[in-house]
Amino acid sequence: MKTNYIKKASLLAVVGLISSSAFAQQNKTTIEGTTPLGSATEYRTWTIGVNAGVLNQSNIFGFNRAGFDKLDHNVGYSAYIKKQISPSFGIKAQYLGGKVSGTNEHAAAGEVSAFETKTPWSAALSGEFTLANTNWRFFNSIIKPYFAVGIGALNAETTTTVDGTNATADSQTKLFVPVDAGLKFAVAKGINIDLGYQLNWANQNFDGVRGGTFKNDLFSYAHAGLEIALGDGNKPYLGNSNPVATLVGKYDELKAERDALVASNEALKSELSSISNDLKDDDGDGVANKFDKCPNTPAGTKVDGAGCPLPEMKQETKVIEKIVVTEEDKKVVDEAIKNLEFDLGKATIRATSYESLNRVAALLIEKNFSLKLAGHTDNTGSMQTNLRLSKERAESVKAYLVSKGANASRIEATGYGPNQPIATNSTAEGRQQNRRVEFTLY
Repeated sequence: MKTNYIKKASLLAVVGLISSSAFAQQNKTTIEGTTPLGSATEYRTWTIGVNAGVLNQSNIFGFNRAGFDKLDHNVGYSAYIKKQISPSFGIKAQYLGGKVSGTNEHAAAGEVSAFETKTPWSAALSGEFTLANTNWRFFNSIIKPYFAVGIGALNAETTTTVDGTNATADSQTKLFVPVDAGLKFAVAKGINIDLGYQLNWANQNFDGVRGGTFKNDLFSYAHAGLEIALGDGNKPYLGNSNPVATLVGKYDELKAERDALVASNEALKSELSSISNDLKDDDGDGVANKFDKCPNTPAGTKVDGAGCPLPEMKQETKVIEKIVVTEEDKKVVDEAIKNLEFDLGKATIRATSYESLNRVAALLIEKNFSLKLAGHTDNTGSMQTNLRLSKERAESVKAYLVSKGANASRIEATGYGPNQPIATNSTAEGRQQNRRVEFTLY
């Protein structure tokens, strides 16, 4: 029979849909980038859908009251608007129109031999579940199975034929329950092809016949159409996204960034520890360990710039009641600063600086001045390197002055790196001014 043929064809269509669904479960193509657990404002959440298909009183499950053995296949049409609440759930308002008809070729006298029910309008509110987005392993599957169920009202105008006479009943508004299932294919950004199959339970007498096996009449709607997301086209559509799965995929990237930061911190800690060890003065003789060639010098021993004890010398002791730094003293220091040069990127003093440094050492010895040496650099290079270089250069000057007889305990060497510029670091001239060792007598 024709009805059996329709059922077989419908079953084959279902098998095809299931096969397509299996393919979708394997497909992990990300068609749109999404923010993990982002707010709804990052997505488009409103869609409209339009579709058309076949309306009749048969269905692939065999739920149909006996009587009309010859059913017509009529064109149906539908439209809806939907608000996506989450990636896996939305609420839609649907309109369905068309007509359902059939014939009972074996009707006895006085029985309904044919009917035609028109539905000028209907309205239903349904909850729609996107099944693919409930699985966190899939990012943005191209093929998404869905299931929807709702409740609504439809207007029915039924015409029945009894013994060759047609009679049209008054139109009635009936309660009906639509149940829809199918697949959506994401073919473009915010556009889905919608293939579905909808069963509709209507109040009794939808086909003009009262009573029977079922108290409610059932008709089906096989349909195909388009679903289009509304709003800013630059935003992804929430129904085509799975933010939780995207978050799972983001885990490896975040972990790699964290591991890189941990490794960088460990390297920095190691470098700072090395710098700290180099600048320690374990024996307290005023010479850093890195420059101290005679470690463990007894406390109070006068040492030279290499940290080694000075030979005992009888020196004339001069008592200065008040330390006064004269303009001449300042000129000696200024000249030393002006002539002070180091090898590029090192703390080695060039020989051209010795003469002016010798005069500073003689001044310290003669007037028993104290001296503060402050090393500075420009901002070229890393902070750690600049701090170390500035400190080493100040220590190198101190070591030289002590080697010439200056009292190490009266000389303080400090490195400030690039933290106290006296000119801009944006020009070569400014950077040259910032690379300096300042001498302060007191």
